[in-house]
Amino acid sequence: MKRNLVAFSLFITQIIWAQNYSQYVNPFIGTGGHGHTFPGAIIPFGMVQLSPDTRIDGSWDGCSGYHYSDSLIYGFSHTHLNGTGVSDYGDIMLMPTMGNPSLSSKDYSSKFSHKNEKAAAGFYTVKLDKNNIDVRLTTTKRVGYHEYTFNNTGNANIILDLNHRDKLLEGEVKIIDDKTIEVFRRSEAWATNQYIYARIEFSKPMKISKKEVNGKQDNNLFTGTRLALAFSTDVKKGEKIQIKVAISPTGYEGAGKNMLAEGQAKDFESVKKQAQTDWDKELSKIEVKSDDKNKLATFYTALYHVFTQPNINMDVDGRYRGRDNKLYTAKDFDYYTVFSLWDTFRAAHPLMTLIDRKRTSDFINTFIKQYEQGGKLPVWELASNETECMIGYHAVSVIADAMAKGIKGFDYEKAFQASKNSAMLDIFGLNAYKQNNYISMDDESESVSKTVEYAYDDWCIAQMAKILGKKDDYQYFMKRSQNWKNLYNPNNGFMQPRKNGNWYEPFDPREVNNNYTEGNSWHYSYSVQQDIPGLIAAHGGKEKFEQFIDAIFAAPDKTTGREQVDITGLIGQYAQGNEPSHHIAYLYNFVDKPEKTDAKIKYILDNFYKNTPDGLIGNEDCGQMSAWYILSAMGIYSVTPGLPEWETTTPYFDEIKIHLEDGTTRTITKNTGKAELKKLGFENIQPSKDLKYAQLTTSPVIVADRIFDFSTKVAITTLNPDDKVYFMTLDDSDANKRKTFIPYKGPFTISKSTQVTAYAERKGEKSSVTVANFNRRPNYWDINILSKVTPQYTANGKLALIDGIRGDVNWRKGEWQGYQGQNFEAVIDFKSPQQITKLSSGYLQDSKAWILMPKKVEYYASMNNKDFFLLKTIDNDIDPKDEKVQIKEFSTEILPTEARYIKVKAYYFGKLPEWHQGAGGDAYIFIDEISAK
Repeated sequence: MKRNLVAFSLFITQIIWAQNYSQYVNPFIGTGGHGHTFPGAIIPFGMVQLSPDTRIDGSWDGCSGYHYSDSLIYGFSHTHLNGTGVSDYGDIMLMPTMGNPSLSSKDYSSKFSHKNEKAAAGFYTVKLDKNNIDVRLTTTKRVGYHEYTFNNTGNANIILDLNHRDKLLEGEVKIIDDKTIEVFRRSEAWATNQYIYARIEFSKPMKISKKEVNGKQDNNLFTGTRLALAFSTDVKKGEKIQIKVAISPTGYEGAGKNMLAEGQAKDFESVKKQAQTDWDKELSKIEVKSDDKNKLATFYTALYHVFTQPNINMDVDGRYRGRDNKLYTAKDFDYYTVFSLWDTFRAAHPLMTLIDRKRTSDFINTFIKQYEQGGKLPVWELASNETECMIGYHAVSVIADAMAKGIKGFDYEKAFQASKNSAMLDIFGLNAYKQNNYISMDDESESVSKTVEYAYDDWCIAQMAKILGKKDDYQYFMKRSQNWKNLYNPNNGFMQPRKNGNWYEPFDPREVNNNYTEGNSWHYSYSVQQDIPGLIAAHGGKEKFEQFIDAIFAAPDKTTGREQVDITGLIGQYAQGNEPSHHIAYLYNFVDKPEKTDAKIKYILDNFYKNTPDGLIGNEDCGQMSAWYILSAMGIYSVTPGLPEWETTTPYFDEIKIHLEDGTTRTITKNTGKAELKKLGFENIQPSKDLKYAQLTTSPVIVADRIFDFSTKVAITTLNPDDKVYFMTLDDSDANKRKTFIPYKGPFTISKSTQVTAYAERKGEKSSVTVANFNRRPNYWDINILSKVTPQYTANGKLALIDGIRGDVNWRKGEWQGYQGQNFEAVIDFKSPQQITKLSSGYLQDSKAWILMPKKVEYYASMNNKDFFLLKTIDNDIDPKDEKVQIKEFSTEILPTEARYIKVKAYYFGKLPEWHQGAGGDAYIFIDEISAK
């Protein structure tokens, strides 16, 4: 009976795989607009992504190497990123040409037409117009297959350019024989130290006809940091040259083994067919029915994009390059790379827990190895490099979600310890977060986003601790998971930054600034996935919270502040094109208004996902944008990864079948009950036993003028009316006196520079201590700034330049004033004539952020504010290409001069030059603290 069941199961599986779901995949979706996808050949989670490159400039819309608006192909490379916001990859680039070979990309590139271009799952083809060459590409996991048909008789060339796209740190080409070469490329871009090896086999003998080598070279070996070769042969009209390229992260031996395992096919069509079969197998995990071919294309291309990464990153024998750059062998799991976790923890990884539990455990085993080898869990890992891109430590979300859903195959204890380690580091504001229970602007940039996302991650760690019976850890992290409450302003309902103990003003929830990550307060004020009932209570109940959800969709659909290209797909301030908004429409379910969730989700599905090149409303972000579509189309979404249940909406298709790894099938229709959908795939998960934990007492807010003339009134307020407040003050005259906290009874006045310290207490639970410093002005000068400050870089107004408080190298904390595309000019009025012997003003350079030192600074003096005479000119001596973030004081000593007015004029750098990634844009001047003695 058992054997018959197995046979029947295999028979059913074969029927499923035999269905041609790959026919609906349109790899061009997302290659236009700002989708940042690529159209080339890949198999599910494959190491090779063999695709054309139409961009070599590292531009934002060229992150994947291809953009649909382009008409020029530079070549075909073997690694590509799917929908990221930073450029990298494009390794081992080959380009066929004819005639006299050139190693200049301007010469070897070719025009093409979309009329002569096709792409399908696992296959890409195009005609290169310049030399009438037909190109066909397909791939296995680790080997790319090229077929070039030369439609003219003559000299055919294959260009190998290791200088393609990112910076070549180290290159090597070894000639094995006239049909075989080996290639090593070590490069720097987003991943600062990426290794890739390749074995390239030509179908006919080729000779080196041209080379660019700035290092060692002999008959069989070429090395350097500039390295390109042309391989040539005579061809007849219609002749084909086939090329196989096996890649490896470990070495030539690995590339050779990969070639032996996957590069022996001589028939291009058979490889192409197998690639299609591989895609049919993966895509068949979810069957949807529709008469609308565009909806089928959108759905299956979305699934295709989810399965495009993470990418297998080990050789056929299990060898891989670890985070410490040493070589290891994976045992009992597959090692992966490309973990865009800030994006994918929200939907892509939860989707995988439903349809690919084995691969989910492989991902987590990869995380654990990266922790063991690199000291911490991945944040945004690429090619065994940690890029430290984005925020949070969201690998813990993937781990907690897997544990909560009963996924086995990894060491729970090791995973927990790795997760706890990430939470206990002292990086990216975590030190302040642990000490103060929130991050302020004084501590770290993007303070609001980091606080709320760390709080969610801490909840995830608490869920792991509960599963493992670690009561103390559970209580500790559950308390930390409430830290969002310290940035929730009950007066307006928004997550608002705090600075110097107070709420930061002026505050505009639409403003995109350095207090948020790729967003504004609207986007992050709903980011309490771990405690939505608590957020509802903070708003005053379901009715008021429903109004707050309504408000984001009804708000004006324009952001203010910094231009942020990632914020797209706006419905009011809701931004489908970027991840922080992705769960918000589902929050209506929590206020008993599921019909509003249904309406918003259907609108997004109808309008923001199309079967066109610009069919994605924002970056694909390694499958997250598409995973949102897939889950929502099925009628489910993981608002809180780490909870083994889904939030629900009305399914988008009439019938959906999900084939799970245990051999069972779940069928969803529009009549499927909400309760059934809620536990879909996790029906047998039993909740862990509840444990008690302490409620967080929020830190008080201290309000006063940060800079005052003679005195200022200090008020201390609580975020919870039930809290009692205790405070103490310390000024210069108190420095040697012992101080104690006393009960706060009402506002008080200070007349000296004073530090005020306060905490709140409720039912014996104390808050963290709030510390605020209020400074009596070091002078009574006035300043008239003649330039127009950039609104988000005002540093609390004009007095910030003469208040004695200096900004540090982390300019995103908000202590610097910024001026873009203009010279800075200001006049200081001493109010009466003063004798001056020294002048100084401070400037900052962060070349990558467009902030450059002024070309020169001039100081002038005047008695009447009309007639100014030049005192001194100081030229800049810092190289604009120097990417170190640094401060320079433009100081000068002068002969004793009497003046009432001093003018400071700093000349901005000008337009950013060609070598800069922002070439053509206007540079900033950042200035803080003008002083005179």
